[in-house]
Amino acid sequence: MNKRKWNGVKRELFKNKYALMAFVLLIVFLIAALFAFLSPFDPNKMSIIDKLQSPNGKHLFGTDEYGRDYFTRVLYGARVSLAVGFLSMIVAVVIGTTVGTVSGYFGGWIDNILMRFVEVLMSIPSFFLMLLLNAYMKPGITTLVLIIGFFTWMEIARIVRSETLSIKEREYVMYAKASGQSSFLTITKHIIPNIAPTIIIAGTLNIATAILMESSLSFLGLGVQQPNSSWGSMLNSAQGYIGEAWHLTLFPGFLILFTVLCFNVLGDVLRVAFEPKGANGEKK
Repeated sequence: MNKRKWNGVKRELFKNKYALMAFVLLIVFLIAALFAFLSPFDPNKMSIIDKLQSPNGKHLFGTDEYGRDYFTRVLYGARVSLAVGFLSMIVAVVIGTTVGTVSGYFGGWIDNILMRFVEVLMSIPSFFLMLLLNAYMKPGITTLVLIIGFFTWMEIARIVRSETLSIKEREYVMYAKASGQSSFLTITKHIIPNIAPTIIIAGTLNIATAILMESSLSFLGLGVQQPNSSWGSMLNSAQGYIGEAWHLTLFPGFLILFTVLCFNVLGDVLRVAFEPKGANGEKK
């Protein structure tokens, strides 16, 4: 991607106040998660006499059912939720880009087999398969990343394939083929760099999907295990105390909502920046 495209992203970001707010909010979440160790409280230290306290001067978000500082646990939970979102996005993008470019570039029976395989996977309720696999695999972040990544790449593959079908007919790609350049080099040097904006947009939206899936799995008790926390597992633990400790569901719930919303807003900004003609056409 050239500098002009990134300047377009910067321009759209500063022109859209909601996108700028989303970007700043995500940076704040990321910094807070990275520097969670600066909190004076141990996220796993229990204190029964302090349990279920409302937000106060000492405990900004109150305490949970075991007397643990809820603000600290939210910070460490952000590490898990954001890490799962980013890492599973990388897995999905790598698989989806590989399948999509190979399918679109070679076409023929390879394209037919790969796309039929993608359609079969997309027709299966993936969330129930994730529940099944997660129940038989060892719970943990690695399991979450692999499961979510393996079940969210299909849409990326279809998008990348459609872009590849268009790019491979361009003169520079045809010249590379005619000059004897290998298919691998043609794909990596000419096709993928030119569809990178599309991949970035799809990846950004995929992060939001991954965070929601992680939260759902953790809410059902199939994600990270105690004493570790994620926003979804915190919601799971809080559901039995909604009446007497409102803060236990409020903070992780709103953080999930704002994070997913921010990634969706930024994904829309990237779409407008990388596809200005289409965006202007829609506005008109």
